Amino acid sequence: MKSLKTLLLGATLAAGATVLLGTTDAFADTSYTVQSGDTLSTISAKYSDDSNFIHSIAEKNQISNLNLIITGQELIIPTDNGEVLEATAPAEETYVEADPAQETYTEAAPVEQAAPASSSSAKEWIAQKESGGSYSATNGRYIGRYQLDSSYLNGDYSAENQERVADNYVTQRYGSWENAQAFWLSNGWY
Repeated sequence: MKSLKTLLLGATLAAGATVLLGTTDAFADTSYTVQSGDTLSTISAKYSDDSNFIHSIAEKNQISNLNLIITGQELIIPTDNGEVLEATAPAEETYVEADPAQETYTEAAPVEQAAPASSSSAKEWIAQKESGGSYSATNGRYIGRYQLDSSYLNGDYSAENQERVADNYVTQRYGSWENAQAFWLSNGWY
């Protein structure tokens, strides 16, 4: 009789553990994998209309720099009032040309938006963001004041060539320095 009680008790405990371990928390946070081009701001907008939600994500993931997340990074999206949040589709799809030379990290656009600028101030703004205004700045294969791909400069890293190539690049790709600045503000690169 003792072995039957032991057997029944063991089976009951095993079944109880299975039920307990097999349940899921209805209030669990949501996981999100950072994709190339994501910013905390765009991720926040997928899950909440609250402009302060970005701070909740940063706090939950112990992110001290709101402008720096890493592609492939797993983020925990906090729940709202105990409900699991689901990403919402953007109201309108946009196409952004992929840049294969883009680094593996994504720097988010600044929270504040720059006022419309003249061509020369937009150009200077980009130079300051890209290199601190230095013609000798390097970052891997990106060279100079505008952090141009070294292949664009054809070995001539002079200030004059950097200016000429940057002007041509921006004109062909964006049409103006103002458009390049607007793109940079949205994507963290130009």
